[in-house]
Formats: sequence, structure tokens, C-alpha cells
Amino acid sequence: MPAHDVPSPSESDRRAPAPVPPGHFRVGRFLGVDVLVTRSWFLLAALIAFLMAPVVDEVEPGLGAWKYVAGLVIAVVYAFTILVHEAAHAVSSRRYGHPVESITLHFLGGHTGVDGGPRSARQEFVMSIVGPLASLGVALVAWLLGQVLPGGLIGLVIGTLAWANLVIGVFNLLPGLPLDGGRVLKALVWGATRNEVRGTIVAGWSGRIVALLTLLLPLVMERVYDVRADVTSWAFAVLLAAFIWSGATAAMQGARLRRTLPSLVARQLARRTLAVPADLPIAEAVRRAQEAEAGSIVTVDTDGRPVGIVNEAAVDATPDDRRPWVPASAVARSLVPGMTLPVDIKGEELIRAITFLPAHEYLLVDAEGSIYGVLATADVDRAFRERHR
Repeated sequence: MPAHDVPSPSESDRRAPAPVPPGHFRVGRFLGVDVLVTRSWFLLAALIAFLMAPVVDEVEPGLGAWKYVAGLVIAVVYAFTILVHEAAHAVSSRRYGHPVESITLHFLGGHTGVDGGPRSARQEFVMSIVGPLASLGVALVAWLLGQVLPGGLIGLVIGTLAWANLVIGVFNLLPGLPLDGGRVLKALVWGATRNEVRGTIVAGWSGRIVALLTLLLPLVMERVYDVRADVTSWAFAVLLAAFIWSGATAAMQGARLRRTLPSLVARQLARRTLAVPADLPIAEAVRRAQEAEAGSIVTVDTDGRPVGIVNEAAVDATPDDRRPWVPASAVARSLVPGMTLPVDIKGEELIRAITFLPAHEYLLVDAEGSIYGVLATADVDRAFRERHR
């Protein structure tokens, strides 16, 4: 398969660490990627330690309070299984040229922060499937080790490792977003229809169905293991279902947004613009603009290069009796890098550009660098709302 150069861990280690988001803690690096944990992960670790303590006591009696420490070790082992799963996503993402910012462990699992999304259905498929396959691979290795290693506490840890990875691998293969199986389904529909948005919508609806079925998980556990579901089981099922439902819904909303974005073309939203000398009085600049039926005014220097965009609100705030004496440059925002955009910019690229440098207006230029018009953020917002209804 085609691949981009993958930065080695040593190269990544030399990079300056990214800022840690609030509520997160950096605990180290794995394969050159920052590993973060949230506050909720510590709650999960304590819960696992508490629930596993009686099991540890059965396997290794007489540990006393140390059984909770052993339970905490099992929680760390579980975190390692999530880390391996997410690391598989990170490696495949970097192989396709997508920088990986971090791996985050939280109460419901983990998340790999990737800069940019898959550019094809094949990339989506590969980047998604490797996580569950890695978990199932670890489960197999742990099971084989369990056949040769002694029982007791070591056997419990190895058995937990095998069982946890099996559950993680199988569960993540369920065909619904935001699970990896949902991304696999999205890739398959995307590849068959050549339509990424359609793939996301199908996988999103499937994710909602998976969320509803997750609510039945305690009943399934009762039938399979003959263990009566308690309040904790039902609470966890509701929490997991809510997580899947909200993730599926967010993915569908994002897909509809991407379907709207291609119709946002800067050229079509451009305001007719009048270029005036920077030292021309406001009154005269406004008169010329009205005469030319221009919706915006750009100031230029003596060589005709654009240097600023006249702010309409600043003009309105200038008293009429002062306008003949105040130069247009006094009510113009200077053009800085990022405020000049190509007239053919559109879609996601347009949104990224105006998000990168927020401003009320941007200068649009053609391929030769000549002034084409001015793009107002208000016009972009209005067009988006109209198309998104």
C-alpha cells in the first residue's frame, strides 16, 4: 500500500511537547506519542481495583489490604490494553501521513488525536480495523501465555489481559459509529458509493441502533453468566449507550456539515469592491463607493498595492462633519498575512482560513494577485445557515 515517511520515535521525542488540556495529565510517551490520562481514568482505576479485590483474595488469600494494590495493578494492565489498541491507530495514521498529537485514556476507553482525517475509503478501513485487530492479537498472545504460566496472581493478571482484549476487540468491531466497527462500515459504504457523507450517515444510524442494543447488555449478561444484573451494571450500560449515541449523532451532524461546506464558494459571496488611495478622505471614498455600487472599500498605497479594508462600523461611527478630513486609512483594518485569500477558495479550506485568523472581512484576489472583491464573515455565516436548513 502507498505510505508516507513515518517519523521515528526518536524524532518525535525531540519535538517540544504539546500543551496538556485542562483535566488531563501527561504520563509518558509511547511510540513517540504523548500519552495522557483524564481525571475520569483515575475513577475507573479505583473502580477496577475495588471490584477485582475480592477476586484477588480468592486467588491469593491473605493479602489483606494488598489485594487492592493488586487490583490497581490489574487496572494498569487494562490501561495498557487500551494503549496498545490506540497505538495501532496511531501507527497506521502516521503511516498515511497524518500527524498524531496524543493518545488519551479515559473512563470509557481511549482516543487517538489525529491531525486530519482519512483521504480515502481504504485509509479509513485500514486506520480503523488495526485497533480491534491489535486487541484481538494481544488477547491471543495472553491466552497462549496463560497455558504455560502458573496460576495464582500471575495467572489472574494474564487471564484478565486476555479477556479484556477479547472484549475490547469484539466490542469495537460492532458496526456503528463512533466505534471502530462503525468506521469500518463507513469505509465500506464510502468505497461502494464513492460518497463519504453517505458512509458516515449509514454508520451513524447503525451506531444509534448499537446504542439501543447496548441498553440490553445487563440482560444478556444475566442469560450468559447467570449473574443477576445490579444497579452498577445498568448504570454502566446507560452510560455506554449514551456515549455511543452521542458519538453517532455528532458524526452524522459533522457529515451533514461537510455536505453543506462545498457549496460555500468565496467567489460567489464576494462583495464588489472599490480601491481608493489610503489618504483619500472618508467622505469622498464613501461617495465613490456609492456611485460605483460597491459594497466594500479597500485602501491601496501609492503603488496600487492593497493595504487595508475599510471597516463599515468604523465609518458609521465617524461624525459626518469629520468625514471630509479623516483619511480612509484611519477606519481601515490593515491587511495582515491570512487576511488575503484566493477568490476560488471554498468549502472546508475556506472555513479553516477564516477560523485561523478571525476577522470581519477578507480581501479576495485572483490568480494574478489583482483585487477581486471582499469577503465578509457575516455573508459566509448567512450563506451557511441558508444552505444548512
